Amino acid sequence: MIERQIVAQKKKEYQIQEMIAKNVKGSGYSHTKLQRTPLGEKIIIYAARPGLIVGRKGQSIIKLTNDLKNNFELENPQIEINEIENINIDAMVVAGKIAESLERFGTARFKGIMHKTMEEVMSAGAL
Repeated sequence: MIERQIVAQKKKEYQIQEMIAKNVKGSGYSHTKLQRTPLGEKIIIYAARPGLIVGRKGQSIIKLTNDLKNNFELENPQIEINEIENINIDAMVVAGKIAESLERFGTARFKGIMHKTMEEVMSAGAL
C-alpha cells in the first residue's frame, strides 16, 4: 500500500517539475528540488536568469504560485529561486543555449554553434 503512495507522490513531483519547466522557458532553467516542510511544500528552482522567473514586481512568480495551488492542490507552496553560478558547466543550461541557437540560426551553422559552445564549456573549467 505504501508503494502506491510513494509512486503517486513521485508522479505528482514529476508533473510539478514539468509544469515549472514549461512556465519558465527562456530563463536558463536547470532543475527543480522539492522539499516537504511543516508549513507546506518548498520548491527550489535553479536558473541562469532568475529575474525572468520573478518577473516585474513579482507577477510571474505569483502566477506560478497560484497555478501550483490550483493544479496540484498544494496548500502553501513556497518558491525559492537560486541562480546558477557558472552557467557553462550546467548541462541543462548549455543544452538550452544550443537549442535556442539552432532555432535562431537554423541547422546551416550547427558546426559553428557546437564548436563555440564547446570552447565556452572547456574555458569554464569542464575539462
